[in-house]
Amino acid sequence: MNGHRRFAAIAALTAVWGAACAPTEETADGDTLKVLAYNIHHGEGMDSIVDLERIAGLIRDLDVDVVTLQEVDSVTRRTGLVDQTRALADLTGMSAAFGRFMDYDGGAYGMAVLARWPMVDATNWTLPDGPEPRSALAVRVRSPLSGREAIVVGIHFYGSPEERLIQAATLQDHLRGETTPIVLAGDFNSSPNSEVMDRIALGWTVLPKGEDHFTFPSYEPDREIDFIVYRPAEAFELIDQRVIDEPVISDHRPLLATIRLH
Repeated sequence: MNGHRRFAAIAALTAVWGAACAPTEETADGDTLKVLAYNIHHGEGMDSIVDLERIAGLIRDLDVDVVTLQEVDSVTRRTGLVDQTRALADLTGMSAAFGRFMDYDGGAYGMAVLARWPMVDATNWTLPDGPEPRSALAVRVRSPLSGREAIVVGIHFYGSPEERLIQAATLQDHLRGETTPIVLAGDFNSSPNSEVMDRIALGWTVLPKGEDHFTFPSYEPDREIDFIVYRPAEAFELIDQRVIDEPVISDHRPLLATIRLH
């Protein structure tokens, strides 16, 4: 990650817990990597209930390798002083990293990444602010079977189109020159063919979702604002991507991609 505030995944800025569990299959052509992007609305569902167990249950049922989570609380009063990243790591048996955006309600607010593949390190890059501070949480994971590595970056752009465009450009600056295959996954708060997504598409493969492509709101979805993208194209093969039809757990629908890393 070119030295930008790099640190071990079990120390320093983003806290990391847990141990990696059993890997998914490896084929002769590469490792199968299942990535889930999910804005969890600080654990509060459309029924106004904060329930991390049902989020963890969905993650376990989908049997994913890496999860990028947006809108995560860390020991805030509004969610009962629970360290949500650590709780979800414990509930899923995955390793985890938390990326702080800002102080909030006695604790912190930001994003998290959970991983079944071993984490090599994690970095939380500060991005230009919109109405709220923003960062991008990047974790380097390694296949326990082949040793191949990939960087998975949790995304939650925010603010006006101009602010989101600057955030996207800053993230691209952080990643310039990185040769490891990279996946960006999360809430881009931008629609297809917007200026933000057009800029992303210049250097990244934006994965198609199929006919059922709306990700927000979860109960009557009418917008596509969550995406998974990767680069370089030749390092990956898309096996499948789909939006999970889950209307209650959060105000976003989760997005799942199964890709092969060559």
